Amino acid sequence: MTAKLKITSIGNSAGVILPKEVLEKLRVGKGDTLFLTETPTGYSVSAFDEEFALQMQLAEQIMREDRDVLHQLAQ
Repeated sequence: MTAKLKITSIGNSAGVILPKEVLEKLRVGKGDTLFLTETPTGYSVSAFDEEFALQMQLAEQIMREDRDVLHQLAQ
């Protein structure tokens, strides 16, 4: 699917309005956060933050490996 977006004025800023179909596919609505990622072929808009997901994966690994230490620190 390709959507043609027009840049419009929003207050003192500029923005684009996403069609309803795009919002539904992204499973987002007003107030949600989207992530714009530069790719070799252009830009990608996603509701998923890959960097945050990697950080959480590392945090979970550390919590599993150092469970005893973290338990002692919590007391």
